[in-house]
Formats: sequence, structure tokens, C-alpha cells
Amino acid sequence: MQKILIANRGEIASRIISTCKQLSIETVAVYSDADAEMPFVKEADHSFRIGESQVNRSYLMMDAIVEVAKREGVDAIHPGYGLLSENASFAKLVEEEGLIFVGPDWKTIEVMGDKVKARKIMKDAGVPVVPGSESGCESIESAKLLAAEIGYPVMLKASGGGGGIGMIRCADEQALVQHFDSTRNRAKAYFGNDEVFLEKCIDESRHIEVQIFGDQRGNLVHLFERNCSVQRRNQKVVEESPSPALSEKTKELMLAAAVKAGKAVGYTNAGTVEFIVDRDEQFYFLEMNTRLQVEHPVTEAVTELDLVKWQLKVAQGEELPISAQEGIFSRGHAIEFRIYAEDPKTFFPSPGLLVTLDWGEKQDGVRIDAGYAQGNKVTPFYDPMIAKCIVSGQDRAACLETARRFFGGVEIQGVKTNIPLIREVISADEFIDGGYSTKWLQDYLSAQQQS
Repeated sequence: MQKILIANRGEIASRIISTCKQLSIETVAVYSDADAEMPFVKEADHSFRIGESQVNRSYLMMDAIVEVAKREGVDAIHPGYGLLSENASFAKLVEEEGLIFVGPDWKTIEVMGDKVKARKIMKDAGVPVVPGSESGCESIESAKLLAAEIGYPVMLKASGGGGGIGMIRCADEQALVQHFDSTRNRAKAYFGNDEVFLEKCIDESRHIEVQIFGDQRGNLVHLFERNCSVQRRNQKVVEESPSPALSEKTKELMLAAAVKAGKAVGYTNAGTVEFIVDRDEQFYFLEMNTRLQVEHPVTEAVTELDLVKWQLKVAQGEELPISAQEGIFSRGHAIEFRIYAEDPKTFFPSPGLLVTLDWGEKQDGVRIDAGYAQGNKVTPFYDPMIAKCIVSGQDRAACLETARRFFGGVEIQGVKTNIPLIREVISADEFIDGGYSTKWLQDYLSAQQQS
């Protein structure tokens, strides 16, 4: 592999370019009008305007991206995360045009993208799944019957959904009736498929995921777990590894289940198996993300492995750099903080000019994967994440100490950010304790507003 095109933007495009430079792989970036001055455009060896600022007129234009790739003579396309990364049609198109898609086979993307089919496959493979639908709910009447059977509260979800989009908690039948049609309409608008299904809602749960990696020679390993339970609006804000407050016995069972899930679909390249874990440490399969995750640096920090490098090697048919599970270790602790241009209380995006973007003095154990530089504009067209700050150390206490020192020196002006919230999170007793659930952040904010 001598030359690749990156079909993405922002920090993940810069992240991929960084590894390609280390491997002496030439890079081609595509960018929209809104991103013309972004760092990744300048960091790539070659950059080409792909279209207007709206994603459907630029980063989602499959044919235009493939046309640039063929014209520039690239060997492969790396989709990053989001955008086209889990679009089976795009992966198939790339393959049909004789290029390498840096990710799993398009058939795997397609089947895991259908949450109802994925649940069935995992259940048949012996991976525990949350009690719920065996198939899509075709009508509100069938949904009401199933909800009564599994018991309220339930989660109403889009079959083609993911990343926290297209799902809503229904506390009772009235709520289910109220949200059924609107969730179907949203599913159709976002994912092109209005099928919805139900799962039992497990309150006070934790969201823990396992990084897996497979190659085309049948090897499949896990790279340990990440706890992603600090969320707002079902979107992750803080991720860490190892997961605090999780027994070794449950962890081992979960890692084994993730490998079983990957083998059930013959998985290749980087993937993540997401689980929901209840208060008794019973865990259930949620979904499989068929791409590199936003939070992959957490795993890189504790395993000291470059996941993008692994992706590129596997994509061109090589064996996993470490194919024996016994050869992969997790050492120390790492926590990732997503820095968003948003109101820290309402979470509404706060686009604008980054007048000041100062990360403070360089500190050991702090990695910054930034998509923006000072003077760039955060536009309303894309996710408002400015950067990811990854703190690592010998243990969790050392990470938190480094994080408090680091965020005390960060200064961002021109837009609102969630930095004040991050500072509160790392000083909150419930977070320091490590036993937090996916409800914790919202409960914490509600308590702050009432006090």
C-alpha cells in the first residue's frame, strides 16, 4: 500500500495521516468548502475540494470520492469513523472499483448495521442479548404487546441506528404510543429504513465495549475493554480503560463474549462489541461498531499499539501484528475526554471562531488529537468536537491527577466549550469512585441545577 485516500475530516483525518507518514504512505485528503483551512487539509500530501459544506454535498458523495481516488491512483480508502465508515454500499463500491476498503467486508457491515439481524446472530452464537424483539415491530399494536411481555421501561430503537441516534426510553405504554411514529419517521430520515424494535431498558447500567481485531487468515483477538458510561444525550463524553469497578471475573467473561461475537461473523479489521452491564454485572450485547472508534486512543495508550497501523496492515492482507491473545497486554490506565464546542449546560453546539486555542504547557502522559487549530472556525455543518485529550498514567489516580493539572491550564476562547463540565467531572466524588452509570452525568447536572 503506497497511497491512500482518507474519506473523512477533522481529527480522525489528521490521526490517519500521522500513521501513514510513519509508514511512508502517501495521503490524499478530500475537503468541503467549510474545511478548506483545516489542519488535515494542509497535513495531507495532496488535498482536493470535494464539494459544498453540507455533508450530503461533500463527504457523503460516494461516487465523487471514488472518482478522486481512482484519478489520483490510490491503493486504498480509509473511511475513519462516522460519515461513510459504516456504509456497506460505499465499502462495496470501493471494492468493485478495485480499491481496498480499510475496514471489514461490506457484507459484515451490512448485517451488523441491521440491529435486529445482529441481535439474532449474537443470540444464536451464545452471546447474551438484552431481552426484546426477535424481529422489527411492524405496528404500535405489536410493540405494545411485546412491551407488556418484557416489561416497562423499554428502549424503542431504529434497526438501522447507531451512535445513540434513533433511540428513546419509554417509561410506559403512553410514552411508547407517543414516540412510535416519530421514531419510525426519524429512522427513515437518518438511516433510510423505518424499521424499529424494542429492548428492555436496563436503568443504572454501564456502557462497556471491547475492542476486537481480526485478519483475513482467521485470527481474531481482543484489545481489552473501555468504559464509556459518562454520556450526555446518549453520546459519549469520557471513556477509560481499564473499566473501573468491574470484577475480573465479569471482565474475562465479557472479553470472551466479544471474541465469540467477532468469530460469529468472521470479523476482519478493527471493530468494537458494545455491551450494557447491569448493577449485578450481568452483561448484554448492544451492537457491533464496524469501524475504528472515536475512543480508540484509550486502547492505544494501555496496549501501546497503533490501531491505524494494524488496520492498514490487515487491509492489505497481512496477518495481525500480534495474532496470539497471550501477546497483548494492558498496562496502566488511560482516560479520554472529548472537547466539544457546545454550551456546557444545555449541550447546544456553539459554532464560531477559535480566537484562542491554548492547551497549556506540554505535560507527560497527555496526548491531544485535535481537529482544529487556533484561528479555525467551528462550523454548524459537522459534529462540534474540537479535540480529544487522552491522559494516561500508571493507575487511575495518577490519570486523574494529571487531568486536573492539564485542564487547569487549558484556555479556549471564541466559542463555548464543555471544559468547565470536564473540570467538574474529574473532581466529582461519584466519578472518582468509578462506579458511575450512564445516568450519572444527567443526574449530576440536574442536582447542580436544583442546588
